[in-house]
Amino acid sequence: MSSSKPKANTSNDSLPPASSTPPQRENMLVNLGFNVIVPTLILTKLSGDEYLGTTWGVVIALLFPIVYGLRDFQQRGKVNLFSGLGVFSVVMTGGISLLELDPQYLAYKEAGIPAIFGLATLVSLKTPYPLVRTLLFNDTVIEIDKVHHALVKHDRVKAFDQRLITASWIIAASFLVSSILNYLLATMIVTSQPGTVEYNAELGKMTALSFPVIAVPAMIMMMGAMFYLFRGITHMTGMPFEDIIRGHHHDADNNSDENKDNQ
Repeated sequence: MSSSKPKANTSNDSLPPASSTPPQRENMLVNLGFNVIVPTLILTKLSGDEYLGTTWGVVIALLFPIVYGLRDFQQRGKVNLFSGLGVFSVVMTGGISLLELDPQYLAYKEAGIPAIFGLATLVSLKTPYPLVRTLLFNDTVIEIDKVHHALVKHDRVKAFDQRLITASWIIAASFLVSSILNYLLATMIVTSQPGTVEYNAELGKMTALSFPVIAVPAMIMMMGAMFYLFRGITHMTGMPFEDIIRGHHHDADNNSDENKDNQ
């Protein structure tokens, strides 16, 4: 019986070349500050009439994640799909709030964004650039060239491509979980009409809870997909984990040189 899963276009030619200058790693504390902490404080504490008011409270709170997304684009010099959709999500939230639409539209938007991520992950398997490579199997984390040569040497390229497909389905499932949790969280918390202090406070509460309630389960599933992929690499290539991770040998060589100098 043939499988219904899409076939990933993961031929040898599609392997991206390793970069000698990987992009700067994202600061998680700054990420949380701009996308969660500051907007939550503004929406819950500064949206009353004695401070910013309901309209300016929403506008200024949403400016922080928008500025962060634009800053990320400026630093990396290219459009990041997930950052782009993140900015789009924030703009949609602002539109729903400022136009004072029914709160149900917010729930639809909250569920729709991760659903788009999951669908894009699966659709990308039909393209030369599967998103699983961007998320997990990328040259900022993995020594792709070394792994590829080892897979060719052991004649395991096709088997590894199948493992990438399975990892993609795990990632898509994590986005589906996020979509369901997003919808439930939005419908349970945000019940007031936009344009009111209560609505802003509920929006802030939803933003604050989105990280532990939604991001943590999704991150656990993503780590599971990463463990599944890394375990496959070590099993199929015979390479130890230390040889797979980019930068490990560079750090080890530096430490070795320092030890020699000390001696």
